[in-house]
Amino acid sequence: MAVLGAGPAGLVLANLLLARGIDCVVLERSDRDSLRARARAGFLAANTVRVLERHGLADGLLRHGQTHSTCEFRTEDGRFRLDYSTLGQREPHTVYPQQDLVADLLTHYQAAGGRIRFGTEAVAVLDADGDDPSVRVRTADGRPGRWRARYVAGCDGRHGAGRRSLPDHAVRRFHRDHRVTWLGLLAEAPPSLDAVGYAVHERGFAGHMARTSEITRYYVQCERGTPADAWSDERIWDELDLRMRAKEYGPLRRGRIVQRSVVDLESDVLEPLRHGALFLAGDAASLISPSAAKGANLAVLEAELLARALIDDLTRGDSIGVESYSARCLDHIWRAQEFSHWMVELLHGASSGDGDAHFLNSMRRSRMASLRTSRSQQDWFAERYVGV
Repeated sequence: MAVLGAGPAGLVLANLLLARGIDCVVLERSDRDSLRARARAGFLAANTVRVLERHGLADGLLRHGQTHSTCEFRTEDGRFRLDYSTLGQREPHTVYPQQDLVADLLTHYQAAGGRIRFGTEAVAVLDADGDDPSVRVRTADGRPGRWRARYVAGCDGRHGAGRRSLPDHAVRRFHRDHRVTWLGLLAEAPPSLDAVGYAVHERGFAGHMARTSEITRYYVQCERGTPADAWSDERIWDELDLRMRAKEYGPLRRGRIVQRSVVDLESDVLEPLRHGALFLAGDAASLISPSAAKGANLAVLEAELLARALIDDLTRGDSIGVESYSARCLDHIWRAQEFSHWMVELLHGASSGDGDAHFLNSMRRSRMASLRTSRSQQDWFAERYVGV
């Protein structure tokens, strides 16, 4: 078994296969240090925690993760809070930085004897629908190579070889550009709220998400095409203060901005997620906007589904799970996409140049009012917000 990519999907899959005695190798284009330092999302759904616990992969997050259960919304109509752990399915998130989870999964995999090749980029998956599947690779020093495998799992992201190797005639791509861009920021600053903060302002969205006691993730909406370094730290903090209404609700704790990225909010789904011996999982299977923190959680869910299917096929000759893998994952993916789309529309107003701006902004305010006042809407939100 060849696993492309050492993110959550690839490492969960590799750990589960190895635990059942299935030989596999993980091919990762980054080096070890870069992989461990790659900061990503940190909100793990209750189901994700259960999956990791079930397979003995949750020691780190159980020791160091922080339970989180509150959202605070700030708008032109005031602010309100939802404790979503008391609503819907009554489940919280666990906040645990994704790079820490990846480090845990990697340590567990290697301690069990798992093979991983760092600095090895998968270039193409060959003969996936034939008798001799293989992965063509290139090492960090440019040397070519090839790995043969019974099955290949493409867990190497939106631009990886797994997705690129699907022939056009065998797959349909569904894409939506939400026409919203965020500047993603990581600040050396303690959280300013004991909640996830969502602020809707006439100048654009701003978001606050705690990572650790000393690190906070912020998002601030900007114009499409804005370079990551276009705004000074001072301008960023002033804009966050304004949009999060710091004068009304309390100052933000400022600190050095240590990481910046530009995020164009897009949704992207491939159907099906299998072509012969090649399976897709994680961001290779679907890209989802970060507005609802679903990416890593979908990756873990898909990895467990794929691991079960492959174990059944390789150890008992039962191919039912392999044949149904794509359909089962897509059910979860489309539900997550629907909620993510709803969140995008909840948090972003129409631009003044949009002829329907007043209509769209009035719809947004109505959605927010329903979320503030309707218990049934709050239950729906809580179930979708934490569920995958």
